Amino acid sequence: MKKLILLAAIAVSTVSTSFAQGEVHFGAKAGVNVASIGGDAYLGGGFGSFGSRVSFHVGGLVEVPITEKISVQPEILYSSQGSNWDFTGAGDIQLDYVNFPIMGKYHIIEGLSGELGPVIGVLIKADQSGVDVKDSYKSTDIAIGIGATYRLPMGVFFSLRYNKGITDINDVSGYTYSNQNNVFQVSAGFSI
Repeated sequence: MKKLILLAAIAVSTVSTSFAQGEVHFGAKAGVNVASIGGDAYLGGGFGSFGSRVSFHVGGLVEVPITEKISVQPEILYSSQGSNWDFTGAGDIQLDYVNFPIMGKYHIIEGLSGELGPVIGVLIKADQSGVDVKDSYKSTDIAIGIGATYRLPMGVFFSLRYNKGITDINDVSGYTYSNQNNVFQVSAGFSI
């Protein structure tokens, strides 16, 4: 994990030094996750229903302008995800990740931008009803994030994002179903 954080810091530094065409913004954000697990088991695997789990995310970001309309925004976020699993009272599946979104941003009008990019997650905790189930899940997750951000002139911003998992999160021998993380995020933050 230390290597990933160091790699992210080097990438941010390189991008900000190489491509900065305008003002670089550093910031922090936090917000609410509405997370669920989708895939085969949910669609008819007979394992009960995966419902939404409300949790949180928090972290930092840097926005690096490439042109007047386009910028890149790498982030480091602690994100509590998972699902509410309604199967004989089994309870919530809590999957905590350190996520590394790298969002390409297009500035539509003053303050408003659309964003799209990969989200790479490193699993740090997996728990179901107080039982450690980390061995049942893969250590990395990949999703595509799409969303929008509105930034006020004083640096306060608000954003909406949907992260659609594209890789199977299961790591159980003989388990034939494929499941992915799906997370809707509402955030507020401040950047300078």
